[in-house]
Amino acid sequence: MKSSQFFISTLKEAPADAEIVSHKLMLRAGFIKRLGAGIYNYMPMGLRVIRKVEAIIREEMNRAGAVELLMPVVQPAELWQETGRFDKMGPELLRVKDRHERDFIIQPTSEEVVTDIARQELRSYKQLPKNFYHIQTKFRDERRPRFGVMRGREFTMKDAYSFDRDVASAGKSYDTMYAAYCAVFDRLGLQYRAVAADTGAIGGDRSHEFQVIAETGEDAIVYCPTSSYAANIELAESVPLIAQRVAPAQGLEKTPTPGKSTCEDVAALLNLPLQRTVKSLVLATEERNEAGDITKVTVWLLLVRGDHALNEVKAGKLVGLKGGYRFATVAEIEEHFGCKPGYLGPIGLKKPVKVIADRTVANMSDFVCGANEADFHFTGVNWGRDLPEPDEVADIRNAQAGDPSPDGQGVLAIQRGIEVGHVFYLGTKYSKAMNATFLDEGGKPQFFEMGCYGIGVTRILGAAIEQSHDERGIVWPDSIAPFTVVICPIGYDRSAEVKAAADQLHDQLQAQGVDVMLDDRGERPGAMFADWELIGVPHRVVLSDRGLKEGTVEYQGRRDAAATKVAVAEVLAHLQARLSSGPAASA
Repeated sequence: MKSSQFFISTLKEAPADAEIVSHKLMLRAGFIKRLGAGIYNYMPMGLRVIRKVEAIIREEMNRAGAVELLMPVVQPAELWQETGRFDKMGPELLRVKDRHERDFIIQPTSEEVVTDIARQELRSYKQLPKNFYHIQTKFRDERRPRFGVMRGREFTMKDAYSFDRDVASAGKSYDTMYAAYCAVFDRLGLQYRAVAADTGAIGGDRSHEFQVIAETGEDAIVYCPTSSYAANIELAESVPLIAQRVAPAQGLEKTPTPGKSTCEDVAALLNLPLQRTVKSLVLATEERNEAGDITKVTVWLLLVRGDHALNEVKAGKLVGLKGGYRFATVAEIEEHFGCKPGYLGPIGLKKPVKVIADRTVANMSDFVCGANEADFHFTGVNWGRDLPEPDEVADIRNAQAGDPSPDGQGVLAIQRGIEVGHVFYLGTKYSKAMNATFLDEGGKPQFFEMGCYGIGVTRILGAAIEQSHDERGIVWPDSIAPFTVVICPIGYDRSAEVKAAADQLHDQLQAQGVDVMLDDRGERPGAMFADWELIGVPHRVVLSDRGLKEGTVEYQGRRDAAATKVAVAEVLAHLQARLSSGPAASA
């Protein structure tokens, strides 16, 4: 293709509201144009990348045996009411009415619709397993859309849904999709990790996230460099850092700590390691009657070591907290502890609370905690002697770098990632809610065992840029670059020799199936190079009168520090060699 036939629209500066690198570069390179909050036009350059991502996904889904269909963006509310998600999903679900005042939703995902298809079309075990997928526009009404395509309201997603006769078969479908996702991200040329993850609002029992590694990622990935262990920090197990509780060596003492309300300040004042302190976090749960009135409030005290942080996802899975919790109010805290936050602890409570200790805290001796009195802490605190054993011991903290790996194969490290894919084993969560059944060998109805598998197509663009860019612009992998090769002829509009050589090279590459762009705009070399470096085309060939007289052209990979002179007669072979070496060709 020639640039005169295409549309190129680059900017020297990003708009002031662009926050992160990918957002800035996509706007500057002319990949997207903002239409509204979290809603973008995908311009021709950006759409080319999207189509390449979709093609790879489609090929791997088809290879894995999934069957493509297309479900509508606008869906009847009745299906979502069957599962209860019409009310439960909250304001992120965009609800609309038609002219007859019937309720519809703009789909954020399609579990309900695909389950409706299955209950109508898949009647016998002989039709199973089956996996349907589509690549479709989604909409989630984010409270605060930001970061360009990373957290937009309208986006494109590939979502697939498997239907199986039993748990064992569903596990095989899950493994097939897991392997297909690895193939997709390998072909995309991205550095990624597949990590065990929490199932969240989708539900289910087994879940993995596919995270593109990037320092700007919102998610923390916990992994062991010397083993295969990897998990999202929400799910990563935190083993006890103290193997066994030792006998007390100190007496309990109420110690003045004036104005020191944090564990860090208390540890510094007492000249103790922060690891000797215990942090108190107070939660509350509510019971309500049929009218919705609160009938009972239970207060919970969660204890973690002073250098650790509470993992709210883990806490939310504890018996008693599963139904939902909130942080206790100041009034509730004063009622139960007789003190305002900052000096709270498990000794000398005014009213009973449920005490849950993290695994490490449960094995601590001679620790420091709040004395439930302003400006005082207890030192030398010991379980059994100074306070009762906790009501429950559980893993309720975030894992930290340097912790022992749960598999016993080393120590943990943490890196940042951007979630671009997620696979779930759903079980019968949706099939039971929608009475979706098939007939087994005995003619008896059974609920489908389901899985769902999503890839954020448009989010991959942002993630790839966050992972791979430099001060000049985007650095695309070959597989999804808008163009693989760009020919930059200097003086194309002035030199017949340059024009002829550039046209010939363009036609030869095109004939070989290479996705090539010939810049025939007649731009100055600096402006032309700056555009294509910003856009991120992986391979560049520069032709000039001087070079052609020497019988050479200049080749430069997007990651290369300098150009390489290549004989005109060898340029095709040189490019073929660089292209055949895959995503790392320009490394």
